[in-house]
Amino acid sequence: MDLPQDDIPDTPAQRARDRGRVLRAFNLSLATVLVLTVVFFAQSGFDFRAFTVMPHDPAGLVGVLTAPLLHGDLKHLAMNCIAILMLGTLAGSVYPRATIRALPIMWLTSGLVAWLLGGPGEHHLGASGVTHGLGFLVFTLGLLRRDRAAIAAGMLAFLFYGGMILTVLPQEAGISWQSHLGGALGGALSGWLFRNADPTPPRRKYSWELEEEEAARQALVDDEAEPARPDEVPVLWHRDDRDGRSDQARDGRNVLPFRRDDERRDIDMTSGR
Repeated sequence: MDLPQDDIPDTPAQRARDRGRVLRAFNLSLATVLVLTVVFFAQSGFDFRAFTVMPHDPAGLVGVLTAPLLHGDLKHLAMNCIAILMLGTLAGSVYPRATIRALPIMWLTSGLVAWLLGGPGEHHLGASGVTHGLGFLVFTLGLLRRDRAAIAAGMLAFLFYGGMILTVLPQEAGISWQSHLGGALGGALSGWLFRNADPTPPRRKYSWELEEEEAARQALVDDEAEPARPDEVPVLWHRDDRDGRSDQARDGRNVLPFRRDDERRDIDMTSGR
């Protein structure tokens, strides 16, 4: 049985806010993709290797800030742009506050871990560390929050990008697993830190939960209307026992005695009736 539910607002205004939040997250993700595309085609005009992460080189720390904007080829750019569009829209629409706060952490951890764990002479670049951070942010928030929106977002992210769990480990040459690992750590840490940044939506109750609550309320009403048990009813009088004293009289309490039938007959004969 489906009972009416008033705990979830489903009004035109609420639907408009939801659409606006998704559209805003998509527009920000699309703007990021456009920036990455412009930077990629501008890379031919300068030596971009100076702006990559160069492990163990103090000069390579500059790449911690700039390397996510750079890409090695069109395939590299396209893969990261698709991930940003999907994961950025998903995270930004479900967790707008947590995503904004997590981005700087994921950006920095992806570069710092690559700088610490990378080999000498390597150049790490690309936004894949940030995309791994977005993926692990959504995974972690889904596990910690466990509301419907969080679980649905986590399942979608895992459906399309569940392989990120493996790409944080050393794979083939030329892939910066160190950046992936750093971004994943930053995303998981951010998920734990900002798990309460966005309000939890009210949970829609299932019909059987509402039926159980209604049955419990009805049981309380029935208990109040039901007469009290015999042992809970106050005693107004006691019949005298054989020695002429009631239980209450033995306890020291005064009880008005009721005469037996034979006593009434004796009284009537005495009075001449």
